[in-house]
Amino acid sequence: MSKRISPWGLVAEFPTSSSLLHAIERSREDGYEVLDAFSPYPIEEISEALGHHHSRLPALVLIGAIIGGLGGFGLQYWTSVIDYPLNVGGRPLNSIIAFLPVIFECTILFGALTAVFGMLALNGLPRPHHPVFNSSRFALASQDAFFLSIEARDPKFSVPDTPELMNELGASSVEVVDD
Repeated sequence: MSKRISPWGLVAEFPTSSSLLHAIERSREDGYEVLDAFSPYPIEEISEALGHHHSRLPALVLIGAIIGGLGGFGLQYWTSVIDYPLNVGGRPLNSIIAFLPVIFECTILFGALTAVFGMLALNGLPRPHHPVFNSSRFALASQDAFFLSIEARDPKFSVPDTPELMNELGASSVEVVDD
């Protein structure tokens, strides 16, 4: 018995960056929400046109850095005051000045690690294979072509209507891609 293959979405190729941008804006106006664009070079306007908002990554990095700093302080406080107190020259056991280098290093370390792993998690990485790679022309996205993908999970997506809209918007190639 054969397994039924459902479409992942469609990939439409556009000849220029301006036609891609126009297609994104028009698709958003028509109610499509689950869009992505692929181009051989970064285009500033596309991120705004796709409706991408600010990332949560800076807040995650701040939280990671605070946890790192508090962890560094807690480790030193525990070892210097509670676990193995050494009274050296009558100095206080919990001297914050002596703790600062380790607190700083732990803050930077945890902030950097949170940035790396947070970026991977928020981007859904690692993802070795993406369904758009099933498109026969998608290899041109890294050379000279501009692509717009609309996923089938979009509430407005329909196999007969969405490719027709892409053709109306000037797509040079439209392909329904299987999962």
